[in-house]
Amino acid sequence: MPYILISTQIRLTGPTMVGDEYSDPSIMNYLGARKITVLGNNFSEYHVDEPPRLVLDKLDKIGYRVVSMTGVGQTLVWCLHKESSNTL
Repeated sequence: MPYILISTQIRLTGPTMVGDEYSDPSIMNYLGARKITVLGNNFSEYHVDEPPRLVLDKLDKIGYRVVSMTGVGQTLVWCLHKESSNTL
């Protein structure tokens, strides 16, 4: 899975949403993320208490690079990609 999507409210202090229920558990463990289900949602997501800057630094250390960033209402969203070592 070479893509990761992270988001946070515009205050940039955390918590930071770092993945959904299908995210790679080893990456979520590396980030120190906890899996939660918000009341009323029928899906789970991973959150960390750290601000996005620290999450982005951790992902950079394992080879992820920011592809794009945007604001959606009061939420900031980053899309990251990691080059795959597999060649066809």
